[in-house]
Amino acid sequence: MSKFNIFVATEEHLNYVDVVLNTIADAAKVRGTGIAKRSPEYLQKKIEEGKAIMALQGEEFAGFCYIETWGHDKFVANSGLIVVDKFRGHGLAKAIKTKAFELSREKYPQAKIFGLTTGLAVMKINSDLGYRPVTFSELTDDEQFWKGCKSCVNYDILVRTERKHCLCTGMLFDPARKNGVEKKSVKVLSRIKNAVKRSDSKIGRGLKSITALF
Repeated sequence: MSKFNIFVATEEHLNYVDVVLNTIADAAKVRGTGIAKRSPEYLQKKIEEGKAIMALQGEEFAGFCYIETWGHDKFVANSGLIVVDKFRGHGLAKAIKTKAFELSREKYPQAKIFGLTTGLAVMKINSDLGYRPVTFSELTDDEQFWKGCKSCVNYDILVRTERKHCLCTGMLFDPARKNGVEKKSVKVLSRIKNAVKRSDSKIGRGLKSITALF
């Protein structure tokens, strides 16, 4: 199978909007789980804004994902991840998700990146990228985001639980938490290096003392 071309979609790819929506709709039927519906105009806008990732094999559509911002750009969601059935099993979902994650970090470096998913494969991809499972209370409180869940077949569960949980798992990447861990790791590594230097120095002085006896 030839390689996939994975890239940030532009206006020249607007002709793929219908096939993207049809692929998402078909996947929702097969899975029997919720996938928030989006209008053609909505996806078109995402592409025009440079916020959509597309995968093609030659000219054939293979996969898609887009990013959304919520809470005055404090949160970013990678949404609508889809891979055409016949192209699954080649690591394409992970490649698309990774590209969307990189685009999110580039455009909104301070934002928390989150997602809702029922798929174990997506959870694994998210985990590899640095996401962690969280309660819904840690996600955006932007009402417009949660309104998007209304088109999901499981929306009644979300309502009944007062938006505390649903069949989806919430996952979050917090750049502040990541940076904090990195800084702590650097400090620990620095301490270890200094300790080794001190130890080497003591060993060196000891060897000099021994040498002086001969």
